[in-house]
Amino acid sequence: MLKGLSRAGLGDIGSDERFIELAGQYGFDAVDIDARGLIERNGVEGAKELLQRSNVVIGSIGLSVEWRQSESVFLDGLPKLTEAAAAAAALGCTACCTYILPSTDHKPAAFMAQATKRMRIAAEILGAYGIRLGLEFVGPHHLRTAWKNPFIWTMEETLDWADAIGRPNVGLLFDVYHWYTNEGTLDDIRALKPEQIVHVHINDAPDVKIEDALDNGRLYPGEGVIDLAGALGALQSIGYKGVVAQEILSKSAPEGSPEQLLQRSKAGFDKVFAAAGL
Repeated sequence: MLKGLSRAGLGDIGSDERFIELAGQYGFDAVDIDARGLIERNGVEGAKELLQRSNVVIGSIGLSVEWRQSESVFLDGLPKLTEAAAAAAALGCTACCTYILPSTDHKPAAFMAQATKRMRIAAEILGAYGIRLGLEFVGPHHLRTAWKNPFIWTMEETLDWADAIGRPNVGLLFDVYHWYTNEGTLDDIRALKPEQIVHVHINDAPDVKIEDALDNGRLYPGEGVIDLAGALGALQSIGYKGVVAQEILSKSAPEGSPEQLLQRSKAGFDKVFAAAGL
């Protein structure tokens, strides 16, 4: 598995170019960034050189098209999705991810039908460039009632939705925080096939009741109560070899310089990967 980073939890780290450089300096293998923007600023060869110099790959890009709003907004965004997919493919990135909020103000059945159609279109565009689409279920209890109607918040429901979308390049963005807030087990992870997982997020949770764990109350790996060693070991046991990227969402910006926060992240990764025997 590759140790990766998102910007979440690193403070004001600056440009993507600086992000890539620092990630490599602190021993990380992957970064989640905007491949299209990197190419626009540096060209394809310049972007490749930046990544190679730091021995870093792009772990995932975000799904750039807005699938939750009106049809016109969705359709207007498709050309940019095609450009983003082409850029990601040019830099060797094979994953694109989006999150699914666990409640909605829309009528759930109509929203599901609309979203399924849109995800299928997005998956087809991404698939033409050899890119997979990862769907992230969101588990924290407080978000399940943040909007009028319940929607999807479990891994099982998300896998069912991926099946309904019906494209072979659709799978999970597996975030350990959401697995934890769903009271998931290691056997749940072991029941997965590696090809069902597009991308992984790692973080930790404070010692509070699970139903009180907030989406923006996450800790750095190894600083909380989630069995990260067990989760990593379970992922290893099923043959997952992709990126495990840190994502720390918090109410306020973390204290410390980006270098200090990267050192904290490195220490956390080293701790939990060693505990997992990796």
